[in-house]
Amino acid sequence: MHKVRIIPTLLYKDNLVKGKMFKSWRVVGNLYQMIKLYNLREVDELIFLDIDANQKNKIQFDLIDEFADDCFVPLTIGGGVKSLQDIEQLLKVGADKVCINSTAVNDLYFVKKAVDKYGSQCIVISIDYKINKDKMAEVFTSSGNMATKLSLEKHIKNLGEVNPGEIILTSIDHDGMMNGYDIDKIKKISNSSPIPVIASGGAGCVNDFYQLIKDTNIKALSAASIFHFTETTPLDVKKFLKTKNINVRL
Repeated sequence: MHKVRIIPTLLYKDNLVKGKMFKSWRVVGNLYQMIKLYNLREVDELIFLDIDANQKNKIQFDLIDEFADDCFVPLTIGGGVKSLQDIEQLLKVGADKVCINSTAVNDLYFVKKAVDKYGSQCIVISIDYKINKDKMAEVFTSSGNMATKLSLEKHIKNLGEVNPGEIILTSIDHDGMMNGYDIDKIKKISNSSPIPVIASGGAGCVNDFYQLIKDTNIKALSAASIFHFTETTPLDVKKFLKTKNINVRL
């Protein structure tokens, strides 16, 4: 049986930051100190997303190379990935997996090429969505700034044809609000998607993780605000889940 993974997400915008609903960014700590702290706490994995990279059209390979040397857990890197050369370089500087967001919407064939060259296990697709005025779950790109008019369900169906390893599914409406995950939508998507889903957006207490696991088939959960703004650690979450007979790595 697969163990449930609890994965901290680190968002970078010149500094380590966190916001609400992809806005109102505030600095939350030092990137290098946070990497070392999560190493000591033996987290399952880390996700690092440079939320400025796409807009600036620049991936900070030197920065990633530097902090990856101090990271001893599996590391997923995303932000600004637009070419196979970007993926190649990210793997060289320390990424275990590469996360693609905007380019996966604009160029599905690129995802296919990436999967064919590097394998499904290496390619992760990040999807950010929110409910629009027509009550549709709409995919947004460019760190939530650009509406695509593409439904979440259609995007995931398209991705199923090119077979990436995982999807990081983030509700913009829930992001940073710390009121719980978007359980209904995550349940619907995870039940229908051929691609494993990492749920993201909304965790505010240990019970939020449990409720999502209890009500869905999710085996991986990502979070940020709870680890930045409360005393709760990933280990606290896993210890709580263990008391609920959830299979986690301790």
